[in-house]
Amino acid sequence: MTPPAPRDETAYDILLVEDDEGDALLVEELLYDTDLPHSLVRGRTMAEARRELAGRRFDCVLLDLHLPDISGLESVEAIRREDPQAAVIVLTGLAESGAGVDALAAGAQDYLVKGKVDHELLQRAVRYAVQRKQSERASAALQVGRLRAQENARLERGLLPEPILASPSVTATSRYFPGREQALLGGDFLDVVQTEDGQVHAVVGDVSGHGPDAAALGVCLRIAWRALTLGGHRGAQLLDLLERMHIAERTGSDLFTTCTLITLDPARGLLTLHLVGHHEPLIVTSRGPEVLQSKHGIALGIIPGLGEWPATTVPLPPDGSLIVYTDGLIEGYAGGDDSRLGVEGVLAILGETRSYGTGEQLDHLIAEARARNADRHTDDLAVLRIDWCDVRRPEPGARVPDQSGDPRDVARRQPTDR
Repeated sequence: MTPPAPRDETAYDILLVEDDEGDALLVEELLYDTDLPHSLVRGRTMAEARRELAGRRFDCVLLDLHLPDISGLESVEAIRREDPQAAVIVLTGLAESGAGVDALAAGAQDYLVKGKVDHELLQRAVRYAVQRKQSERASAALQVGRLRAQENARLERGLLPEPILASPSVTATSRYFPGREQALLGGDFLDVVQTEDGQVHAVVGDVSGHGPDAAALGVCLRIAWRALTLGGHRGAQLLDLLERMHIAERTGSDLFTTCTLITLDPARGLLTLHLVGHHEPLIVTSRGPEVLQSKHGIALGIIPGLGEWPATTVPLPPDGSLIVYTDGLIEGYAGGDDSRLGVEGVLAILGETRSYGTGEQLDHLIAEARARNADRHTDDLAVLRIDWCDVRRPEPGARVPDQSGDPRDVARRQPTDR
């Protein structure tokens, strides 16, 4: 083993796999004659090479094709399986010109013919092989990035569809941000549809976990919700069907889904909510943003078949908006200490941006939450804002089913950890 190069120089870590003592000595002398900073480790068999590769990372492997325990192109494939990151240069005999070309096809970066190598050729071969391997890795990473972006786009279309709204008096605005840069989407989903009776229905949901399994389940539940809602299913019956879908499609019994179902009836001036393990939404009126106190039900998949999802129905002010979000928004940190942003922090940001446009306000809310969090908490977040205007007031003395109070007079509730 040759001594490592000086620390102030970038050295090439080279593994020589050669059973012939004379050939190994020749390679070592040629490397010494180059100005290539390097450290050289010798293995005499493929078994020894595997042990060396398992213990450390090498930039380049100089590989003899004929070893006591393996021969031919199988040796190239064995090295590549053991360390796909290392550049491989094959050492062939004078009568094996075709073997070098075959080795390139098998994944080697270069080949050298024993007896026809000088120190300059060896130096160039090592440097170019390592550079080619680095280029291959960069190209592969770029391709993975492209495929990931395409997969994200497909999942995003499934998780965040275009709303189906026909009434100009009701608008929907949404924002989504993944928990990690360049990460696959998580299981946060939302949707808005308006049925022929004029009612506006919305859902905001969050599948536990991250990655493609959670995203796929979120897409499945979002599509099921849209189809069932347009088919006339409502309330607890709809949630029962969604829970059945959740259980049938989830990849593990530990996955659960929280969500909020919203039904806005502009003609009657009523809002109906079902909280399924989810946070209370925020209602924004002329008085500012407030927490809309609502009855709670259990998340889908926690206790299958329990079916306890009480409704909360309240009268709507003529003009206002409802903001529903997933927990990634409030569970991020609030600044330099360990305190969380929480509902109170979100209310404060909304209160400071009352003059902003709808989309501008949501953009500022997410940007501010991310800036304060500084990437310490990495959950996905989704926000849906539904705005309405010129909504009819309920007739005086009219009965409001399951009424929990006028949202304009709701007291703010302290945020709770769930």
